[in-house]
Amino acid sequence: MTILLLTLYILVGAYFAGLIGSLTGLGGGVVIIPLLTLLLNVDIHYAIGASLVSVIATSSGSAAAYVKEGITNMRLGMFLEIATTIGAVLGAFLSSYIPAAYIAVLFGLILLFSAIMSFVKKNTQADPVSSKPATWLKLGSSFPDEGKQIPYGVRNIFGGFGLMGFAGMISGLLGIGSGSLKVVAMDNIMRIPFKVSTTTSNFMIGVTAAASAVVYLQRGYIDPGLSMPVVLGVVLGAVTGSKILVKANTKSLKAIFAIVISVIAIQMIYKGLSGKI
Repeated sequence: MTILLLTLYILVGAYFAGLIGSLTGLGGGVVIIPLLTLLLNVDIHYAIGASLVSVIATSSGSAAAYVKEGITNMRLGMFLEIATTIGAVLGAFLSSYIPAAYIAVLFGLILLFSAIMSFVKKNTQADPVSSKPATWLKLGSSFPDEGKQIPYGVRNIFGGFGLMGFAGMISGLLGIGSGSLKVVAMDNIMRIPFKVSTTTSNFMIGVTAAASAVVYLQRGYIDPGLSMPVVLGVVLGAVTGSKILVKANTKSLKAIFAIVISVIAIQMIYKGLSGKI
C-alpha cells in the first residue's frame, strides 16, 4: 500500500469516526483507534497519540460554542481539571509499561460501558442547593433553558473529583476523551443537570487530552503523517455530525451507537485476549 493510499484510507475513516463521535457525543477517538489498530494494523500507542491530537482539535471548536451560550460551568470545569490533568499524565506514563493487549481489552470494556450508559436515564432536574464545600468554592451556577436562567447547585465534590481523576487516567491511557465517565461523575455523583454536565465535560476533554499528549509527544508516539489526516477527517466529520444532529432522531442514534460500539468493543477485547494486537 502506498503512503498516498494509506493517507486517503485514514482520512475517510477518520471522517466517519468524527461523524459517529459527534452524533453520540463521545468524540472520534472511540472509532479512530479501533480503525487504525484493527483494520490498518497501526501500533496502538501511535493510534492513541493521533487520537489525542484529534480530541484536542474537536473539543476546542465545540467547547467555544457552549461557553458562548453560557451553558458550560467554567469554574467547575477548571476545578475538576486539576484531577483529570493529574490522572491524564499518570495514564500516559503507564501506557508505556502496560502491554498493548491489555490496553486493547481495557479499551473494549470502556466502550461497552459507554454503550450501556447511553441508555441510562440522565439527571435533568436542577437542584439549586449546593453542599457546603461547593458553596465555599462558588461552584453552583445557572444555565439558559427555554429563555430562562435555571439555577443549580453542586453536591459531593470530593466524590466527583476522585472519579474525574480516574477518568483522566483512562483518557491518558486510551487516548479518548472519557466523556462518559466525566458525565457520570457530574450527573450521578455531583447531581448537575445533564445539559451542563455534557457541555462542561466537552470543555474539559481538550485540556485532559493536551496534558497526556505532551507525554506521548516526548516518547515519539505522535506521528505527524498519521495525525494530520486523522485530525482533518475527524474535524470534518464532527462538523457534518453537528448539522445532522439537529434533525436526527435521538432514540435511533442511541440504538445505532450501541450496536456499532458494542461490535467494536468485542473486536478489541477479542484481539487483545488472543494477542493479535
